[in-house]
Amino acid sequence: MNHSLTRNGHARTSPLSLGLGLPYLSGMAHQSTLFLEPGARVRHPGCPEWGIGQVQSVIDERVTVNFEDAGKVLINAAVVSLEVVDD
Repeated sequence: MNHSLTRNGHARTSPLSLGLGLPYLSGMAHQSTLFLEPGARVRHPGCPEWGIGQVQSVIDERVTVNFEDAGKVLINAAVVSLEVVDD
């Protein structure tokens, strides 16, 4: 698997390894994921240099986002509250 961590500790995955070998997080969806769905445009508040990202998937607290300048990043929504970008 091709997993690496960004400087903020988020897992960065290649498209081929996305979702493979990652621990399953059981339980209810985190409060910050309730309004996120695939296709939503978001910004990471701690990494503005990543640009705007598009949500690819939301599974429990795991949110996969494809950012303009950082590529695909797996975000733990229990730790980071992504900011939704209005069109």
